[in-house]
Amino acid sequence: MTENWVNETLYAEWGQRFLVKRELAQVKSAFQDIRIFESHLHGRVMLLDGVVQITEADEFVYQEMLAHVPLLAHGAAKRVLIIGAGDGGVLRRVLQHRTVEKAVMVEIDGEVIRLAKEHLPRIGGDAWTDPRATVIVGDGIDHVRQAEAGSYDVIIVDSTDPIGVGEVLFTDEFYANCFRILTDRGLVVNQCGVPFMQAEELRETSLRRAKFFPDVFAYLAAVPTYVGGFMTLGWAAKDAGCRKVEVSEIRRRADVAGVLETTRYWTPEIHVGAFNLPPYIGMHLPRG
Repeated sequence: MTENWVNETLYAEWGQRFLVKRELAQVKSAFQDIRIFESHLHGRVMLLDGVVQITEADEFVYQEMLAHVPLLAHGAAKRVLIIGAGDGGVLRRVLQHRTVEKAVMVEIDGEVIRLAKEHLPRIGGDAWTDPRATVIVGDGIDHVRQAEAGSYDVIIVDSTDPIGVGEVLFTDEFYANCFRILTDRGLVVNQCGVPFMQAEELRETSLRRAKFFPDVFAYLAAVPTYVGGFMTLGWAAKDAGCRKVEVSEIRRRADVAGVLETTRYWTPEIHVGAFNLPPYIGMHLPRG
């Protein structure tokens, strides 16, 4: 019997591969190639255009840090916009916060949502049917362009890298509109790649965000299948104080929100420590 290996295509000269246990779906949507398979070590895996997006084994690291950090840093977020994240994992983590009143998710590729519901049900869980959730199959660029000023407290951007379908989510226009539709203490976070391999992505997006937001930074998450070291999550806030909340206050907020005992990676200490960047990463951020 011939073994079936999947080789990730993110980097031309280096990568990772998975031994496929069972193929689940291979679909060419209007936007990208989508593949989902069951692996031997990482559970079910989703790739978009040959690049690993999520695995059941370590999705909790990325999803918890992308959702819990901005919401608890803000401290009073009631309206949250999620762009991308069609697997539903970020939506589920946002809705774990009982203090959130409305979560709007805008995913451009409806096939990602459909396939995630069918083949990755544990990731989205019951978020899809939560009455506080509004799921829109549409263009995130158009949504932020058309939304009213002050519509959201937090924006979470879970996109692919700035190529192909995800490229427009890294533009000046996008960040300008994010600033406009956020409330006075609003903030936006987005994935900025693995800086050991993708330093330019962190540098360029940080410079763009700094044109509009007074506090631009990044924080870290160690996601095993995002190979190459720490993953950086970009941070842009109207209020620099959101980034400097003490551990004890983060713990209190998490307790009030109802997420303190639900996490496998995020803790109040991890939250605060994630903003302490190694010099090789911090050097790519704009100087204050």
